[in-house]
Amino acid sequence: QVQVVESGGGSVQAGGSLRLSCAASGIIFSLYNVDWIRQAPGKERELVASITSRDIANVADSVKGRFTISRDNDKNTLDLQMTGLKPEDTAVYYCHLGRMILGHLREYWGQGTQVTVSS
Repeated sequence: QVQVVESGGGSVQAGGSLRLSCAASGIIFSLYNVDWIRQAPGKERELVASITSRDIANVADSVKGRFTISRDNDKNTLDLQMTGLKPEDTAVYYCHLGRMILGHLREYWGQGTQVTVSS
């Protein structure tokens, strides 16, 4: 059974930092591309940061220089270090794992963790 569990969300003041973690089990984690995706109330989902199975990382322009994504394939974990948080970073953050298998996307989502940044 596949499980994807996020942790580390919370409430901080603007300028503060948080570290989100995602732990996956029941899959060969190293084969998956992994992402952090956020959704703010009334807004579309936004890809915040991604890291491929080949360890190529990208972050959205909106968080560049403030957020860092990393993965540990030995521990099956994905982290998002967030610094310089702004009120507009307030959202539910989801851990997402995906890979193509025989032309089909196999993906898994965590339950989400709330990040609230106050001004």
